[in-house]
Amino acid sequence: MDPFEAIADPVRRSLLRRLADGPARVVDLAAEHPISRPAVSKHLRVLAEAGLVTAEDHGRERHYRLLHAGLAPVRSWVDGLAASGPPIPASALDGLDLEVRRTGRERRATHIPPTEETA
Repeated sequence: MDPFEAIADPVRRSLLRRLADGPARVVDLAAEHPISRPAVSKHLRVLAEAGLVTAEDHGRERHYRLLHAGLAPVRSWVDGLAASGPPIPASALDGLDLEVRRTGRERRATHIPPTEETA
């Protein structure tokens, strides 16, 4: 599964945030969410298919942990957005400000206030 598709779900994003703090068992993760343990397991399975988490067996317990490398495509995409620079250079905004002030001055100079008619 695509990591973008996997993190599209808010429960899965929440699980990833929790696993960023350290490994956890399904029962611990389920205690922190208002959904059943099988539902948490299903979300973890999706995250594992996307390469975002891995499971390690410790005796009878299974501990899930975040795989930071799985987030590389997401991080790369976000970094690409930030690297594009500001959409409008500051010099263009200075020119726009100057033009707005000039136009305002010209309108005020040519504006003739309506005359009041008195009876």
